Amino acid sequence: MKIIECVPNFSEGKRNETFDAIRDSLNKTEGVKLLNLEPDADYNRVVVTLAGDENGIIEGALNACKAAAENIDMRNQKGEHPRLGAIDVVPFIPVKNVTTEDCVRISEEFGKRVAQELNLPVYLYEASARKPERRNLSNIRKGEYEGLEEKLKDEQWAPDFGEAVFNPKLGALVTGARFFLIAYNVNIKSTDTKYSKEIAEVLRESGKPKRNEEGKIIKVEGKTVRIPGRLKNVKGMGVALEKHNITQVSMNLTNYTVTPMHVAFEEVKKEADRLGVEVMGSEVVGLVPLDAMLLAGKYYSENESATEDELVDLTIEKLGLNSITPFEKNKKIIEYMI
Repeated sequence: MKIIECVPNFSEGKRNETFDAIRDSLNKTEGVKLLNLEPDADYNRVVVTLAGDENGIIEGALNACKAAAENIDMRNQKGEHPRLGAIDVVPFIPVKNVTTEDCVRISEEFGKRVAQELNLPVYLYEASARKPERRNLSNIRKGEYEGLEEKLKDEQWAPDFGEAVFNPKLGALVTGARFFLIAYNVNIKSTDTKYSKEIAEVLRESGKPKRNEEGKIIKVEGKTVRIPGRLKNVKGMGVALEKHNITQVSMNLTNYTVTPMHVAFEEVKKEADRLGVEVMGSEVVGLVPLDAMLLAGKYYSENESATEDELVDLTIEKLGLNSITPFEKNKKIIEYMI
């Protein structure tokens, strides 16, 4: 059996009516299973994880997007997380007996159909990108929803599917095939985002702008000179979590075999120590591969014969994954869910 994972991110983190509509749409679709639906009110975003075969995953993703489109209006949407539209990004990830090339084809079929059925500009990213500058999601998102109307007037940013016409209610959508991404946030015991933002700039691969002695950003031929960050395959930013009176270093680990969770966690701790603030655990948003949990468990374990269960439990303990909400391994580890 072929298994493809799809992780649509919708720009709504507060309204249960929207979540119920997405759930209902997936429960009525054959060949796909809803694995996780995880809203966040501060980010005003919900991460939905589904898995299925080739036909089921496309139909499931389309039905979930239609349900969200009926319930989200970007003209009224605000939140901490960058976004381009109501259905911000819909990645397809190979899990079992499927290649990245298969997922590229699936994302293209999905992109073509969702553009037609929802009247949306659609961009392809990561492995599906048709232009090198579109591989990186943050490049496509630049300007966000608020700058999209102007962006669509630029021929360089004509969508891959759909017309270059601004949809004020829904914005635009990004889809593509990618490696398993772990949305991983480390908690900082401070309400001041200056600490989490500085840590994110130091660690993320893209780093931070280089400044002169007067504090002004240095540019060469119109391009900002950057100081590269310490961690490869990591995107990051600092955000506030007001309901918990903390901030977070919010990261996307785009290849956990290059930068695993435990490496990101320990590096955040080093930077927090340098700045005189405290780390108080972390969280995984959405699902995580078993392999990523075992990598961390083996790093922290002093017992070479530790069982899988023991390694998973050790990872939960050492990374403080229960610090904000309970980390239920049977609901958070993708292999256990499937």
